[in-house]
Amino acid sequence: MSTGMTRLFIPVAYPEPDFKIRTSGGKQEIWDRVRKKFTALTPEEWVRQNFLGYLIRVMGYPASLMAVEKEIRLGELRKRCDIVVYRRSIPWLIVECKEPSVPVSESVLRQILAYNMSLDVPYLVLTNGNQTCGVERNEAGPAFLTGLPAYV
Repeated sequence: MSTGMTRLFIPVAYPEPDFKIRTSGGKQEIWDRVRKKFTALTPEEWVRQNFLGYLIRVMGYPASLMAVEKEIRLGELRKRCDIVVYRRSIPWLIVECKEPSVPVSESVLRQILAYNMSLDVPYLVLTNGNQTCGVERNEAGPAFLTGLPAYV
């Protein structure tokens, strides 16, 4: 978040990349294992695909219970959540991905909190690929995570 708050960052050990990348129309595309299609390889997409790999291959989250760029409504506005993880068909965790040059900041936290007004999940995660932090919402109030929750 801000300097001095680095202790709130969650360590993420990304697995060795196993991406399928191609060039189409002069632009690079990467295979999205959740959406099952090629998508433009932007810096934010690189972060999203690495984080998906971490969630699926390291943390054991089921790819079949994830949505990528899930459309939600905030009043009259339509927004897209980068990653939504479901448990028992109910949204359980939201991940907001930013490109590596965008710091994980309070404005990004406000963005994901706004998305959560629509989905109402207990876990919120922010990442730019280099820094990741998370918040758990519970009866006692929000608490920063020291690691991602196990998928059980």
